[in-house]
Amino acid sequence: MRAALLLLISLALNSLCSAAETKTAALVFQSDFGAKDGAVASMRGVAFGVSPTLPMFDLTHEIPAFDIWAAAYRLNQVATYWPAGTVFVSVVDPGVGTQRKSVVLKTKSGHYFVSPDNGTLTLVADELGVAAVREIDEAVNRLKNSEKSYTFHGRDVYAFTGARLAAGVISFAEVGRELDPAVTRLPYGQAARDGEVILGNIPILDIHYGNIWTNIPRSLLMEIQPRELEHLLVTITHGDEVVYAERIPFVNTFGQVELGQPVLYINDLLNVALALNRADFAAAHQVSSGPDWNITLSR
Repeated sequence: MRAALLLLISLALNSLCSAAETKTAALVFQSDFGAKDGAVASMRGVAFGVSPTLPMFDLTHEIPAFDIWAAAYRLNQVATYWPAGTVFVSVVDPGVGTQRKSVVLKTKSGHYFVSPDNGTLTLVADELGVAAVREIDEAVNRLKNSEKSYTFHGRDVYAFTGARLAAGVISFAEVGRELDPAVTRLPYGQAARDGEVILGNIPILDIHYGNIWTNIPRSLLMEIQPRELEHLLVTITHGDEVVYAERIPFVNTFGQVELGQPVLYINDLLNVALALNRADFAAAHQVSSGPDWNITLSR
């Protein structure tokens, strides 16, 4: 009797140790679904069904509809602030149900990205490096009884696969067959210096505040050695049209100018940005973002 009791205690302790050793990673969702219906809750429900203890978070669900570039940018904006092993599920999928592949990218930094291979992974692949890419095997990694649903892979494939990967139910190798270590890419330009002129692009807006974010890194701007509060000539063009051309001060903080005044500053990604102190620069000057929105800076 005593021996049987000791055996039961030993088995229980081993079970507890095994559970403690199971590594659970964070699962982070991004989509263009918004929060007006049940789409996001459905994805979370699928993940919860895989593991009720899985830590789940939202990057954003306010990506503009079908805007793959914005999805790529926002992933790259936050990925390095999450620990290795984090699983990101990004669903901006205007080609849902077509022949585009459903993949999981493992970066050299140890992060995982579950997404349609439609360009969403462009920037994280470039910034974090591609360790491996696997195509999701839907015969295994698909929500049970969802086979007749063709337009919600975010719930049926991506949330399910991402949750299984984050919870340790499957390994990366069990996602599906390994592909060439590359992803579908969106074209984008790099900032450059031409003498005393810095040339760049406006890839995205800081949409809540209306600030203008550029792809010009602080290090490139510093090559022309601007001084604090020095006024630089800022020219914004949309195609061949000059939308904005003014000299504005280079500052560390918004409080260095009066309310409503423009500033040139370094944002939290250490890139050059423009703002109006407590006002909306984009709305005031009708500036947007994209490959045909460009900016030059000069002394």
